[in-house]
Amino acid sequence: MLVISAILEFASEADRNKAVALTAPIQKATRDEEEGCVAYCFAPDPCYPTRIQVFEEWDNGACLAAHFKHPNYDAMVEALGSVGIVNTSNKLYLIAKTEPVYGPNAERREVFFDGAEEPKVS
Repeated sequence: MLVISAILEFASEADRNKAVALTAPIQKATRDEEEGCVAYCFAPDPCYPTRIQVFEEWDNGACLAAHFKHPNYDAMVEALGSVGIVNTSNKLYLIAKTEPVYGPNAERREVFFDGAEEPKVS
């Protein structure tokens, strides 16, 4: 599984809101049409009025690579380019293991991944 996390910065809240509105149909099309797309969300950040938080989840690298060749990707680039992004940051994560955040009865957990130490990130 691959996860993409990104931040898109706009010059104004109005530009950010326009970007959210323009990209909503593209987000839906990506989720509905593209193989391996588990999640694809470009959402306004409630704490920073000029930011969009991006979250994507893909089954594998082949699906993500296919997305970059899909017309939905081109439509997203065009839509966002028409609004004027002033800054971006993005990261791609390869997820080797997953587990629920909460216990079976919605209880808060204290140990994750059987207490295994998390690997150091460079």
